[in-house]
Amino acid sequence: MEWEAPALVLSATPYGEGSAIVHVLTGEHGLYHGLARGGSASRGRAIWQTGNLVRARWLARLPEQLGNITAETVHASAARILDYPLPLAMLASLCALADGCLPEREPHPAIFQGLTSLLARISLDPQWAEAEAMPEIVRWELLLLSELGFGLDLGGCALGGSRDDLRWVSPRTGRAVSDEKAGAWRDRLLPLPGFVLHPQQIGTPRDWYDALRLSGHFLQRDAFGQRHCPVPEARERLADMIARKADISPAGAQAEATVEPPD
Repeated sequence: MEWEAPALVLSATPYGEGSAIVHVLTGEHGLYHGLARGGSASRGRAIWQTGNLVRARWLARLPEQLGNITAETVHASAARILDYPLPLAMLASLCALADGCLPEREPHPAIFQGLTSLLARISLDPQWAEAEAMPEIVRWELLLLSELGFGLDLGGCALGGSRDDLRWVSPRTGRAVSDEKAGAWRDRLLPLPGFVLHPQQIGTPRDWYDALRLSGHFLQRDAFGQRHCPVPEARERLADMIARKADISPAGAQAEATVEPPD
């Protein structure tokens, strides 16, 4: 079995004498693992950097085998933002989420296309990334949940309230709730920042943090909880950086991270 396609490098782990086990995401074939000979040597490391767009070739005698993988770099994302901590954290978080919860060898072209576009723009314009990328990142996380079958229902109020007043999401059902109908449950609901529903809005760092809490709750409970795995540390580091940008103390961030769903 053999294929050749554009691929995003999600991770690379040293293996044996100079080789690496690499995970790549393609639009046509989905998430694939492969053995990259020389992948942890100096030249190989440059190719298999997390976030790189490559032209990959995977080859195995039988479909179920690990397979050997080779590649040529098309766009080196991480190398362009080494001096920009926040864009680099964004890249690491996006790749870790895709690597950690997508099923192997199952195509998700929308996830691949969205991730490719995000990584390219973050690496080519780090100033844009620091000022405007977070809404796009949150929307991609919500798309990831939807593709995995855990999409949120944000089309209307679960309690019959106005669709123009949606401000909250139930942490139990994933359904939106209007501010009018939130009532006594308000303190136990997840905030729904306006930019999630309105793509023309950018929001504030506080809105970004609230949106990360929203998607993070369902990523932890559903996407990673189904696999009995924690949310990747790279994603937690990004949330911590956004909390600091929003002037939220570590203690406050930890307190807000725990959500008790209504009975």
